[in-house]
Amino acid sequence: MKNLRKEFPVLSNNTYLNTASSGLLYDSLLEFRQEHDLDFLIGGSLFRDHQQDFLNSVRKTIATFFGSSDNNVVLTPNFSLGFNTILSTIDKNKKVLLLDEDYPSINFAVTSKGFNVCYATIDATVEQNIENAIQKHKPDIFAFSLVQYINGIAIDLDFLTQLKAKYPDVLFIADATQFCGTKTFDFNASGIDILGCSGYKWLLGGYGNGFMLFNHEVLDQITPSSYIDAPKTNYDPSYTSLRARFECGHLDTFNFGSLQYSLNFLNKIGIATIEEHMNTLSEYAKSEFVKLNVLEENVVKRQRHSTIFNIKGDQKLHLHLKKNHIITSLRGPGIRISLHFYNTIEDVKKLIDVLYRYR
Repeated sequence: MKNLRKEFPVLSNNTYLNTASSGLLYDSLLEFRQEHDLDFLIGGSLFRDHQQDFLNSVRKTIATFFGSSDNNVVLTPNFSLGFNTILSTIDKNKKVLLLDEDYPSINFAVTSKGFNVCYATIDATVEQNIENAIQKHKPDIFAFSLVQYINGIAIDLDFLTQLKAKYPDVLFIADATQFCGTKTFDFNASGIDILGCSGYKWLLGGYGNGFMLFNHEVLDQITPSSYIDAPKTNYDPSYTSLRARFECGHLDTFNFGSLQYSLNFLNKIGIATIEEHMNTLSEYAKSEFVKLNVLEENVVKRQRHSTIFNIKGDQKLHLHLKKNHIITSLRGPGIRISLHFYNTIEDVKKLIDVLYRYR
């Protein structure tokens, strides 16, 4: 992993612990993007002649990476647009289960549209809280983040698979923006009906790209009957297919090409290798944060954790870290730390050293 760090110029002068806010641009991706725009510069509209074939290849790359079918992949500029498109045609009488304090792109999107809402608490027993809430409230939909953006609590994937088997009629919609790119994942075996992700964080795809994965026949089920039953026209399928409701207008080959390039980049490293490295980082960081007593009790009690942590601190500490070239985010009650494969044990040690000296 250390050899890969030279791909990321930011790391030469900074300890970058902020992937949960933004993944990094890297040298070889920059070269791809420059070549892409050079081809557009030289070719003009000719450059777009094969855009549909190219975008189909992007869908195939996404499907292969995440264990889906390319027929069930929808390209979207970000998770929020895709999620709001789904919500726009769901009956507002449907009951939606949310996690309290989940990402606003989920919770505000649902509550602002007038759905009947119920909640499960995010704490050390979040899985049990979810199952209890489903038993009590009997929701039609469960919308949630796989990894919580503030404190990094991650919902157990095996639990979700078992939960879906027990409640097959509940529609599971997951935001995986803080998850995809951190672990091996098989969407078709996950029990999740719809999974969405923006590509600019752990996938290192830059901004303006994302995707939605739909389990078998789910895309048909959430498409309005008025759309399906509309009179047949001679329009191109790119305007009339079930995917067209999400992919209306042009799709940028620069942005989606960047996502495809980065998925191939991660594949070359090996997602299993990335997962193993990040597990090591997470375990080490957590043990050190526990010694410093800077983690909330709910995170300490969890057996497994992601590589996102929220440590006790305020704006003064945040600025102190920045002066020491340690890049983090102020989130919720403290300072969010997030580690990716380009981070090392030495990065964590530097943070710990600065925290000790600050105290």
